[in-house]
Formats: sequence, structure tokens, C-alpha cells
Amino acid sequence: MVHDLIPVTHAEYCRPGVDATHRHRIHTALGHASGLIANSQATLDALVTEAQSADLSLPPTVVARLASGVAARQLAPRPLPSPYFVMLSTIEPRKNHWFILHVWRRLVEQLGAAAPKLVVIGRRGWECENVIDMLERCEPLKGVVIEEAHCSDEKLHAYLQHCQALLFPSFVEGYGMPLAEALALKVPVLASDLAVFHEIADDIPDYLDPLDGPGWLARIRAYAQSISPERDAQLGRIERFREPTWAEHFERVDAFLETLR
Repeated sequence: MVHDLIPVTHAEYCRPGVDATHRHRIHTALGHASGLIANSQATLDALVTEAQSADLSLPPTVVARLASGVAARQLAPRPLPSPYFVMLSTIEPRKNHWFILHVWRRLVEQLGAAAPKLVVIGRRGWECENVIDMLERCEPLKGVVIEEAHCSDEKLHAYLQHCQALLFPSFVEGYGMPLAEALALKVPVLASDLAVFHEIADDIPDYLDPLDGPGWLARIRAYAQSISPERDAQLGRIERFREPTWAEHFERVDAFLETLR
């Protein structure tokens, strides 16, 4: 099963040398696998491109999307009294935390004490020194940005249940599990305009270019309001979100395996 080709297609977001290692993995799979399962059409498209570039044959393939696995829980007490947004991921360059933190600094400059809070959920990863500098040394963000490096499932669900929206400004994703998780819980999402996100969520989230600072700033300000037509509109669209299920995933995988006998 291939989850993504990001170290091959976007080596600049990964540790040095990982691109060569991952390309070797992918070429080994292309050369020896009887069949390949991709978690998204976007991943399969990248796999086809790499096979063509390397002049390698593509084994039989199937796309089997992943279920979030989240289950509805009883509404937890609100973790923060004021409006807030959530970012959920390991802190690494392609997740675009540095950009969002600059957006938040501008929010504080514009709104002062009325600025919404940002909860950053996820451990610190690699090559994220600029983000750490912002988290630890940017005075205007102190008390406004909350870092949760070790967040329990219960606390995560509480944060998601009451947030204004999940922010997902990645530059590239092979799937994007937090998107499916949030929408399954009926949480609005502001996301990068990536093909794989459209594949999973159609037109339900509000999509923005991951470098559109004024656009993200305006949309976050709109979603932070107690009365937000933009947020209400997405809540209406979420009602038609159809979450991939594990039953569907394994139906596709099992049928695919039958064809390889």
C-alpha cells in the first residue's frame, strides 16, 4: 500500500536524503509488487507519473480510501471560553505552521485582546526552527497560541467539538486524515486548495491558496464571529459529507486481491 510520494515529489519538505530512499522504495514496489493499493486518486496519479518517469511498468492498482475511525462522542465541556481554531499535525515544513503563525500575529495586531486563539496540536518534527522561534519568542502570540504537543484523544475531541474550524493549510498531502476526521465530527474546515482535499471532501470546506495571507486572514476573521454566515453555510454543506468507511475500504481491497489470483 502506498500512502504518498511526497519525499519524491516535494523533497524540499523532507529530511535530506529521504527522497532517494523513498524513490528506491517506490521503484522496488513498482518492480516487484503483484498489485498496489493507493489511499487516494491523487497518490495513484503521482505513482503513475513516477512509473512513467522511471520507465517502469505499473502493476495492477486500486484506490481504497481510508476511514477516519473517529466515533461521535458525548459533547465535552468547552476547553476555552473564547473563540479558537485548531491545527492538527506534526509540526513540519509542508504543514505550513509558520505561515499561519504570521497570520495570527497580524490578527493580534488588528484585533488585540479580541483576537481568536489558535490551538496547535501535534509534536514538533524536523526542520521547523522558524516555527519554534515563533512559538517560543514571538511576544504578541504568547497566551494567544496554545501548543499541545501531547494531547489525549479525549482532549483532542473536546478541542474539535467546540472550535470555529480546523485549519489545514498544507502545501501537499497524500490524503489528509484530519480533514476526514473533522468533517466526520461535523467540524468546519478551512483548507488548502489541493486536489486530494477536493477528492475527499468535494466542495464542503472553504478552500484557499496556502500562500494567500489576506485570504486566510479574512476567512478566519469571518469564522471567528459569533454570527458567521460563512461558517453556517459550511455547517449546512457538512450534512452531505459521506465519510469513507473501513467496510468500503476492505470491500475494494478484497475485490482487488481476487483479481490478482
